[in-house]
Amino acid sequence: MSSNQARTYGGWRRSRGMGLFGLGPAQSVAVLGALVTLIITASVGLQLLAIVAVPCLVTIAMILLRWDGVPLSAGITRRVRWLVGTTRGYTSYRSGVMVAGEHAWQLPGVLAATTLLDVPDESHGPYGAVYNQRLGMITVTLRCAATSTWLADPNATAGWVANWGGWLATLGYVPMVRHVTVTVDTAPDSGSRLTDYVSRRIVPNGPASARQVLQKLVEVSPAAAADVETRVSITFYPPASPAKPANLGEALAEISRTLPGLQDSLGSCGLTVLGRASAAELAAIVRTAFDPGARGDIASLSHRSGVDLSRWLDWANVGPVAAEEHMDRYEHDDATSVSWAWHEAPRQQVHADVLARLVAPGPYPKRVSLVYRPFPAGEAARIVESEVNATAFRAAYHRAQRRDESARDLADRERALQTAREEATGAGVGLMTLFVTTTVLESSDLGKAVADVESRADVAKIRLRRLRASQATGFATTLPCGVCPPQLAR
Repeated sequence: MSSNQARTYGGWRRSRGMGLFGLGPAQSVAVLGALVTLIITASVGLQLLAIVAVPCLVTIAMILLRWDGVPLSAGITRRVRWLVGTTRGYTSYRSGVMVAGEHAWQLPGVLAATTLLDVPDESHGPYGAVYNQRLGMITVTLRCAATSTWLADPNATAGWVANWGGWLATLGYVPMVRHVTVTVDTAPDSGSRLTDYVSRRIVPNGPASARQVLQKLVEVSPAAAADVETRVSITFYPPASPAKPANLGEALAEISRTLPGLQDSLGSCGLTVLGRASAAELAAIVRTAFDPGARGDIASLSHRSGVDLSRWLDWANVGPVAAEEHMDRYEHDDATSVSWAWHEAPRQQVHADVLARLVAPGPYPKRVSLVYRPFPAGEAARIVESEVNATAFRAAYHRAQRRDESARDLADRERALQTAREEATGAGVGLMTLFVTTTVLESSDLGKAVADVESRADVAKIRLRRLRASQATGFATTLPCGVCPPQLAR
């Protein structure tokens, strides 16, 4: 490759089992079972066929028919669960003085089982960890500063991407790591940080023209500046560790021994690790997500010398006072949020900055989270070989049916072979997905915020699907709390 030729990347592939019509194994068995039932009953008698035909045909239609890529059966099941949940009041949340009992101060939805821990560490200082008591998982968040690729040397950018792939590959050799979430949190700057900084440095007897210029700059700063935070949240499952920790204390000690290696390796991936997020910082992140209007006040408190943020925020009061989940949005306190999930990755080769437009600051608060679930190194070879065998089975089935292989099936088979070759040479294998959440303070701005995110996704060459009937879970996934919807679904 010549030095002036831009590097491209790709290799995303939707996992497909050895099934017919693009179905998974269980769905294929169900369709074949329904077809065999029709054939057997037809040979027995027409009256029996008339009785069995309707449920069998309905079963086949529910599995084969799709709406926006989702099986009809899955869509109907989701809608039924939503109706049951709304009837029982599962989509409404009230906290604090509005609710009596032991659950009065719990966070809503999937965050109810989490608690915040302040972990001491003699080597790197104390840090915060979110402990999911129901799943037994612990999430630690690293505060990072990403280096822009726009002004960087292309060879340096290629090196960062390669080192990032190597870092993800090493996760397959750390049994405790369940998933890693990279979140870029952006929001228009409230201006309080700049206001406090400038006001403390203005000399009362200074030139009036200079003071006037500084005040004007402070007034326009919210429209011209933005808060950008990059976080890498690592979720551990201590029982999977070879050390087999017997209690929570031993689990946290094992995590503290594992973190330095993972943390130091990120430095070669175009990231500067600023440190581990403290318990107070994690509480502040969750609080500002549920109440964006408090972002300026919390930022002002956190930058004041001598102010202990943990005295003002703890895990019991970072959630909303009231929240209501709707089919297509999530209302919490005085704000409204909409969440999307990754529906389809770019089909073509892309450049390293393909997501730059999506994660760039916009007119509304936005969080973009990439969730990586690494396969253990010992299982990666078996998984990629099973995918290759599945593509070979589909190709053989097409030949047996005397049908030509479609262009998408051919491209899918080539990508499966490419993945197997790369894994054989040491590359890591894992599952990846993306979640996006945008928040507005005024409901009249919701349409503009939705259009802004979806237009940015189009530029990034990805397809997003709004998380209908799962808005609260999508909102929680973009927080540093270790929420991973595929794991919750199991």
